[in-house]
Amino acid sequence: MFKLPALPSGKGSKRKMSDLPSADVLKRFKPDSDNVRSSLSDARAARVEDDGEERVLTRLSEEPVDDFDNEDEDGRFFGGGLNEEQSNILDIFDKAGDIEGETSGMTLPAVRRLVSQFERIVAKNAEQRGKYPDDPTKFIDSEADLDAMLKQFLPLTQNPALYYPELISSGVVNLFANLLSHENTDIAVDVVEVLQELTDEDIGEDEELDEDLNKDEAGGAAATRLALAEIVDELLSHSIFELLASNLRRLNEVEEADRQGVFHILGMFENLITFMPPLADQLVSSTEVLPWLLDRISKTAFDSNKQYASEILSIILQRQANLVKALDLNAVESLLMVLSQYRKAEPKDGEEQEFMENIVDCLCSLVSTSKGREQFFKAEGVELMLLLLKKKQTSSLRALKVLDYALQSDAGSSSSERFVEMLGLKTLFSLFMGKVDKKKRQTSPNFEDDERILSIIATLFSNLPSDSSPRLRLVAKFVEADYEKVDRLLELRELAQTKLRTVERQIASSRAEISSLGTEIDDEQEQEWYLMRLDSGLFALQTADVILGWICMEDDGIKAHADLLMARKSLSMDDIVKTLKERASYLDVNEEDVDLNVVQQKLVLDGLINFLGGSL
Repeated sequence: MFKLPALPSGKGSKRKMSDLPSADVLKRFKPDSDNVRSSLSDARAARVEDDGEERVLTRLSEEPVDDFDNEDEDGRFFGGGLNEEQSNILDIFDKAGDIEGETSGMTLPAVRRLVSQFERIVAKNAEQRGKYPDDPTKFIDSEADLDAMLKQFLPLTQNPALYYPELISSGVVNLFANLLSHENTDIAVDVVEVLQELTDEDIGEDEELDEDLNKDEAGGAAATRLALAEIVDELLSHSIFELLASNLRRLNEVEEADRQGVFHILGMFENLITFMPPLADQLVSSTEVLPWLLDRISKTAFDSNKQYASEILSIILQRQANLVKALDLNAVESLLMVLSQYRKAEPKDGEEQEFMENIVDCLCSLVSTSKGREQFFKAEGVELMLLLLKKKQTSSLRALKVLDYALQSDAGSSSSERFVEMLGLKTLFSLFMGKVDKKKRQTSPNFEDDERILSIIATLFSNLPSDSSPRLRLVAKFVEADYEKVDRLLELRELAQTKLRTVERQIASSRAEISSLGTEIDDEQEQEWYLMRLDSGLFALQTADVILGWICMEDDGIKAHADLLMARKSLSMDDIVKTLKERASYLDVNEEDVDLNVVQQKLVLDGLINFLGGSL
């Protein structure tokens, strides 16, 4: 009846680094060879001798330099007002534009020359490192050349169908894989950056290409995807996941370059899993990435990598096999500890808000299983969710989503009873009635939150034993204050019905159009329309009617009050029965593969329908 949580928001757009390049990034693109070499970690402490003369790194002058060739005759301008560093930055962008113009027309022969040159530089660097492992001055030049050479592979993303097969056949992917284990982590990070660009889902989308060169968009897209599939397959054959995971362990995020390296590795994971979701299973089974992610999101300080790690974790936990492994690592307790930091403080910005949403999605995935619900109960998850709910803030309302998943089925019975024992009904029904304290800037539940509140109440009725104290307290909530909560329940039911009518008119129009064409409406189309209706108010309507059936069965006074209110709207219990019968008709009870939860829901609906005794 309930679906696993959807992928976190933000998956539709790929993550990119900041548009504003840092000084370190700019220095790495500077065409001057000495400055390129200075960007490598080994070069930071090195002094290289050339023809007996010592090269030393000097500080950039802070004095303005003459940046204009033509001064006016009066001598009013004595320069461009730029210091040397600022002038160099402008030169870098100018030259970058020239390079882009040259590489945009790259041909296969040019790619082969590039590959050949790259192979020579890799071989030279390996040879020099082997001969002089303790003397960086002997191999720093080849390392700088290697660093610069890797950047020249980036333009190949403009035409993957043409260039990627050449990369594979030439053995460059094998060289990339070997370089991921390079002693200098700066080189390994450079390779990850290149691979991330080569496997990005947006490759081949060049808006400036002539229209005549891109007439067959469908064919071009298919060729690009095939080329991407080939290079992904080649990377997998070279144990790409294991190599990337090993770099996660050796990078130190205290260093800025290593921090960005971790970001790019996570980007590679996202690229590969987005391209082929089942690869998430391989990533978890072949590496120690899952425990690394759980540890990374538990770090106190918040940053972009912590947020990105939570996003990758939420994607991984969409797979059933990975849920089992995460539960073995006691992931529920780890995630509850992370979420507990929001008992007192709200997320500081949009990025941290997204992080919290990802943690909630991860928890929902885990507690959708019986073992996850058991861990949730033992880790005092109910108590934490109630502490969050009492704030009634935007972020704390996400606790409703976790409770909605955690209380379901027989495995959630213990948590359901604990919820009532911890006075959860008071907090829940306060939200149900939409009561907030404006002075405390509390947030009212929206319609999605109302749906979850209804779902939690319906679950409590299913899980709490008959005539037990918790169940009697639940029923009493609908009796107190002159049946005000019955009034609210019917109000929410009417709101759901209003939302549903709009979609049902659209479906009726589509149905009429298809029928006019003489086309038969198949079961798949009917199922699609039913899901549309569920998302547009039908689920809330059905859940409200389930609750209405329960409370009418439990108390005659409630039934009389509900009959009176419904009569004023020209409704009767027959309308409730009609809704419940439709819900029951979509429950798939397979005798060969019995789902006890589905069977229980079917029995509950049949019992409510028989009691209400609608005559349709």
